[in-house]
Amino acid sequence: MSAVIKLKDVSKKFGNKEIFRNVSLDIEEGSTVGFVGENGSGKSVLFQIIAGLIPVDSGTVTVMGELIGDKKDFPDSVGILINDPGYIEYYSGYKNLKLLAEIKNVISDEEIRKVMKMVGLNCNDRTPVRKYSMGMKQKLGIAQAFMENQQIVILDEPYNALDYKTNHDITNVIKQLKEEGRTVLLTSHQHEYLERLCDITYCLYEKKIVPFTDELRQLYFRI
Repeated sequence: MSAVIKLKDVSKKFGNKEIFRNVSLDIEEGSTVGFVGENGSGKSVLFQIIAGLIPVDSGTVTVMGELIGDKKDFPDSVGILINDPGYIEYYSGYKNLKLLAEIKNVISDEEIRKVMKMVGLNCNDRTPVRKYSMGMKQKLGIAQAFMENQQIVILDEPYNALDYKTNHDITNVIKQLKEEGRTVLLTSHQHEYLERLCDITYCLYEKKIVPFTDELRQLYFRI
């Protein structure tokens, strides 16, 4: 398999705080890849760099053969769930997804309904998003991240503050994305989900991205 995401010698700072220093990473097509790291280690920054939402200070980022920040800012092939995605809160979940879908106009209303069912949401529910539970908002965010058949799905903390039932539902969605051959990137503080779902897990450690070895596991999860 070929690499669909390539980071080469990427460095990034915010003011005097260095997040990455000369980071290189290849992510293979169709793989499910997990990332762990302490708060502030750069997990969300990494995902936003890949999606073209944050520019790098140096180095290159290539997604599906396209150099990000050159002629392409946000890759068409990428869908992303980030913290607190923006919704029109007085619209229903279905209406929010429909408005987003109208930007590119590449999927039908029926496909939106199918995706909502897949994540466990009722497309006929007229409840405004402002009244959604945390779990429902997470499901809606995941739905928008892959509803347009994006081949790379980036999920930043999809299990954040959810109950067991919703965790189970989201796990099943990720498994289905894996079965469809999509490339999935995710972070979670609940490492057991990553180890169950991911083909490989990396750790953001000392401004680098390194394989999550047993030694790092003991260091990261020591009590």
